[in-house]
Formats: sequence, C-alpha cells, structure tokens
Amino acid sequence: MPQPPIARLRALRSVELLTPDFTAANDFYREVWGLEVVEAERDASWLRGTGPQHHALQLTRSDRIGLGRLVFAVATPAEIDEAARRLEARGIRPLAGPGPLDQVGGGYGLRFHDHEGRLVELSAETWAVAERGRDAAVPVGVTHTVLNTTDIDAAVAFYRDVLGLRVSDWSEHQMAFLRCNSDHHCVAFNQADWVSLNHVAYEMSSVDHFMRGLGRLRHHGVVPEWGPGRHGPGNNTFSYFTDPTGLVCEYTSDVAQIEEDRWIARVWRRIPELSDLWGTAGPPSKRIRCHMAGTADGTPVQPPLDAHAPQGAAV
Repeated sequence: MPQPPIARLRALRSVELLTPDFTAANDFYREVWGLEVVEAERDASWLRGTGPQHHALQLTRSDRIGLGRLVFAVATPAEIDEAARRLEARGIRPLAGPGPLDQVGGGYGLRFHDHEGRLVELSAETWAVAERGRDAAVPVGVTHTVLNTTDIDAAVAFYRDVLGLRVSDWSEHQMAFLRCNSDHHCVAFNQADWVSLNHVAYEMSSVDHFMRGLGRLRHHGVVPEWGPGRHGPGNNTFSYFTDPTGLVCEYTSDVAQIEEDRWIARVWRRIPELSDLWGTAGPPSKRIRCHMAGTADGTPVQPPLDAHAPQGAAV
C-alpha cells in the first residue's frame, strides 16, 4: 500500500535566497521591489509583503547564489510531529526538528533535504505581524517558485508523493505545475541540465496592482526583461526581472483558482501563443533565459550572455 504524504501543506510561506551581493540585493528588495524589512542582521535580513506571513523573503549572505530554503506552512505542531514520523518511515531523517524553531519568525517545524538536495522547511505557529494596507502596488508575498531539475519525473513524484502536492498542468514534458491549495501552482519544475533556482514569483493583489507595480519599478529605472504578458498554464500575468545578484524575480497576479473536484490537468503546447496569451511580451531575452538557468555550482551567471542559452524560460 502506498505511503500517505507527510503533511497537508497550506501555502508556500517564504523562500530563502543566497547572495554574495547582500547589501545590493537587500536594498533592491526593500527600496525597489516593495518589501518591508522585518528584522536585519549583518549577514541576513527578513522582508515581508502586505500578506499575513511574518516574512516572505530571507536574504542570506553567501559565497554562492541561489535557493537556500523553501518554507511551507502546516496548520498545527501535531501535524509537524506526524510529518517527522512519516519522513522517518520513508527513510528521510529530518535535519532539524520536529520542535520549536530557533529563528527569526519563530514557529514549530522541521527541515529536511528533498531528493535533489534542496532544503525544505515545514512550519506552524510562526509569529504574527501587524496588518499592512494593500492599497500600494507592492507584493502580498511569495506565490510560487520554479525549480530547475535534471529529472522532472522524479521531482514531480517526490513533491507529489512525499509532500502531497497535486499536478495542475504540464507544459509538454518541459515543465510541471504543482499546487498545495486553490492557487494553480506554488511550485513548478523545469527540466534542465542541472539543479538550480529558476525564479521566485511575488503575488500582486490584482491586475491593476500588477500594472501599477510595473510603473513604480519603471520610476526606479527597472524595466521588465520579459513581460508584461499572461501565461497559458495558470492564466497568471507575468513580468520578469533580474535582481542585483542575478536571481530572477517575477511580479504576477490573477492566477487560476482550482476546484479540486472539477479540475482536469492538461498538457500545454510550448508555443508563443500559449506562453503569452496577450501577445504583448515577445520572446524572453537570452539574458533572462541564462539567469533563469543559473549555474551548476551556484556561481553567478557571467557575461557574455549572447551565447546559446540553455532551457530556462518559465513557460
């Protein structure tokens, strides 16, 4: 009999990004991107959006670049304890927990590595934060991340069978979109030559907030490297940018909402008309594709970026 998933994940709570250009990245996400610093130390900072999470983004100074950690919300400490037991039954030993998390934002949780070495954290009862108004054209929080994988079938199987995510759609056999709640996807996998971070997407409250956010970025001298447009899979709006570290960040809104008993996953063709339903974005640049692909060893993408780019575009 198949083993059940380890827990019911409620949302992608936050991401940790590693950066050697810590000061420049922190200034970008605070002054330009629209996040608010909750707490800061010499080598790390925690930034929130307008949503209820204590923080959406942790920036950590590092010699390498990329994803430090994926953090998912679980409802109760009891579910964390049960998740630990189910991980052990699968032969996966937690690296930390289950128990109180000694970290900014608190919480009760555990951490473990997925099948390709990514650090995954499950947490419950994190610290509450004061409500922020949502009138400004700034992010609510993180809504999804796209991860490059060398084996898309194995990645889907792990996140489906172990973490309980559900497949919403495929983009041929190049990308798979998985959900943990009614949003079309919280994680997507992109078949690639190495394991790396493709991009992190931040939710804007509406299409109007999305467009006004692009206008605010333009006032800072920051223009999209792909977008604005609207994807076929997920139906979400998109505009992609590169932060000072070289990591790709996205503004998005209006993602498709899933009715579990009615949704039927489909396989989308990888053609421009379905990559961008509006037809406004044009093709992604070679530069943004290179940054989406990242590097095998976590070093920053180096110019020249006009060579043949590996598979890296989001859709």
